[in-house]
Parts: sequence; structure tokens; C-alpha cells
Amino acid sequence: MTDEILVRADHISKFFKVAGGRMLHAVEDVSLDIHRGETLGLVGESGCGKSTLGRTMMGIYRPTKGKLYYAGKEVDLSNRKDRIAFSKKAQIVFQDPYASLDPRMTVGSIIQEGMEIHGLYDEQRRRERVAELLDIVGLNREHANRFPHEFSGGQRQRIGIARALAIEPEFIVCDEPISALDVSIQAQVINLLHDLQQKMGLTYLFIAHDLNIVRYISDRIAVMYLGSMVELAQSGELYANTLHPYSKALLSAVPIPDPDLETTKHRQIIEGDVPSPINKPKGCAFSSRCPLACDKCREAAPQLREAAPGHFVACHLVK
Repeated sequence: MTDEILVRADHISKFFKVAGGRMLHAVEDVSLDIHRGETLGLVGESGCGKSTLGRTMMGIYRPTKGKLYYAGKEVDLSNRKDRIAFSKKAQIVFQDPYASLDPRMTVGSIIQEGMEIHGLYDEQRRRERVAELLDIVGLNREHANRFPHEFSGGQRQRIGIARALAIEPEFIVCDEPISALDVSIQAQVINLLHDLQQKMGLTYLFIAHDLNIVRYISDRIAVMYLGSMVELAQSGELYANTLHPYSKALLSAVPIPDPDLETTKHRQIIEGDVPSPINKPKGCAFSSRCPLACDKCREAAPQLREAAPGHFVACHLVK
């Protein structure tokens, strides 16, 4: 990891119009820097906006508000030329390897598609590149002529990774890439991603809800709740010195692989339901479920601020 900021989200919001003309606030006022060569983990409950933020930072969604920067330059996602240029540098590995691969295309065609769109290489070189990529992700070159349904979930996710690597991107959004896989396969895919980062100097935004996996692969971890960022710190610092009440509850739910310690561990239970992103509460989004919430929490939304060197938190109660 270097000090160079490769991708920056500057006060990004993404709203979706739903029935009745109301707006669903999927992501709200998120600012985030990702340094070249690092893995930034992004965690939170299902529906908190993790994937929406990742897809907005990938350029799949245009932000409702805010700006996206890549290598110091603003990416104008309303401009087709800018979007195409950015898509050559940024790729995504989707969550579901069963749904993200076109069943009518061969593996070779799937991997080649990005090269064709960007006009990379001649036909012979593309075929060679497909073979190289299959080797890199641990598949056989002969697999290029097969169809996705002939592969297991783990193999399909390797195909998805090969597709993402085909045009030699610098930044990859990993959108819960192992959640649909068997536990026995998850470690293989994680180790593959880690090895590829070391060999190719890749930068990852790694979205997940398994906090043990995120801790293993991430340099820094950001925690989201109801579309907003509530905490951001170095991986070790977040686990050793958790500040936000929501982050503390999340981490208390992580199982410990020691039966004796697990039975004595204090688990913080979050009461109540997650508020609707269509009708978000006033003040702190977590105030309706936080056991420590005060009147200020219910009236004013806290801003993400640096509570300790490199450790950011959005909570009125943290001094």
C-alpha cells in the first residue's frame, strides 16, 4: 500500500425513486479514500448500502450527489467517454457466480468480452490472454471452450475473477465474492485474491459481512449502517479499539474458535429493527437501536471525524 489515493468518493449519495414518488436513500453523504495497493474492507448488515456504494465507486451507478475521483482526476459518469476510460481501470467481481456469467457464452468468450469492447489485442493474442488468465486463476486452458453450467460455484467465481483481470485493471470491487460459496471453497478464493494483489499490485474494495474474512484480507475496514459510514480504521485498530456502538455489536457477534472462550464472551444484542431507508430517523441513524443514545443523538446526525490518528467515527458519544 502507498500513500497515493487511487479512488476517492467525495460526499457520495445514491438515491432510488420508489413507488409513490418517494426516495430510497441507499447511500448518503459518504466520503472515502482508497490508497493504491490496499484492500479496504466494507462491512455492515444486509441492506446497509455496501453494494450500492461499491457499484457507484465502480461507475455502474451514477451518484445522486457527490463526485468520484480516480488517480486525482474527477470521473464524469454522465460522459460516455469518461465511463469507458474508467471501466478499463476499474472492474468488479460479483457476489453470485451463478447469475453473473452468461450461460449462452463459452468461458473464453466471457473472458474475452472486455478485451473486445476496449479494442485490446488481435484475435490470436486474445486467445493467448484467455489461456494465461485461466492458468492464473487455477483453471485449465481447455476450460475456455466450456459453458458456465459445467463448473462448480468456486470455479465459476474464478472465471469471474479472470474476466475482471482480462483488461488489466488497477482497481477491483469485490462485491461479497465468497458469500455464495461453500465454506471449504471460500479460503481458496480469498487466498487467490490475495496472491493476485501481491503479484499485480491490485487495489481492492472488499465488501463482505463475514468479519473474520474482512479482518484477514483488509488493511483498513469501514463500517456502514443504513447508508452512512459510522467507523473507519486500520484493521487491527478497529478490532482492538472499537469506538462506535454499532461496530461493537457487530464485532461481539463474531464467533471465537475456542469453545471455552466463546461460551464466556459477552455478546451485545442490537434491539429493534433497522429503520427504513425511505423514511430515515432524524439525527443519528442508529439512535433508535442504540442503548446509549441521548437527546443529541436523536436530534443531530454526527459527522465522521478523526477520534484518534487514522481512526474515524461518527458518534456524539465518542470524545
